[in-house]
Amino acid sequence: MTENAFIHRFEPATRAGSPPLLLLHGTGGDENDLLGLGSMISAGSALLSPRGPVLEHGMPRFFRRLTEGVFDEDDVRRRAQELGDFVSEARQRYGIAAPVAVGFSNGANIAAALLLLKPDVLAGAVLLRAMVPLSDPPRADLAGKPVLLLSGQGDPIVPAGNSARLAALLSQAGASVTHRVLPAGHQLSQADVTLARDWIGNIDAEAA
Repeated sequence: MTENAFIHRFEPATRAGSPPLLLLHGTGGDENDLLGLGSMISAGSALLSPRGPVLEHGMPRFFRRLTEGVFDEDDVRRRAQELGDFVSEARQRYGIAAPVAVGFSNGANIAAALLLLKPDVLAGAVLLRAMVPLSDPPRADLAGKPVLLLSGQGDPIVPAGNSARLAALLSQAGASVTHRVLPAGHQLSQADVTLARDWIGNIDAEAA
């Protein structure tokens, strides 16, 4: 799948040195959904926002699932490879560095899969309401790669043990993981925005 095969939006950076963001929407979203969030958490960053290529009852997603919370893992692997290729080609086309993924729900899950399957594609990730994407993930080298995982205490979709397992999995692969459990459900809250903005600001400062 070529870069042009993904419907997407790209907004160039308006502030030098800001990390580019790869925005990955949740089920039923599209390439416009997270542009506002991206601007709020990292003003001036280049924003690369693809639409998930899989349709579930007409709703875009980044990979197939069998039932809620049960993923088609062969499809997860294939779609993560395709997304990685898209990012690599988009980087050349738009002249951006490796992005920090900002994914919500289904988008966070494909971002987690991308970290495990093609770790060089991303500079880091903000995973909002993510689950473990693969039951038997490959051994990945995420040495020092920053990851922010924000979970909802009352999330009816993501069990607390699942998000904790994802944090442990990424940490064991060497990522520098910050995992916060917020008094929220599956939807995002102002706390998510504030924490993500502060976290990106910190990694931006460290990179500078």
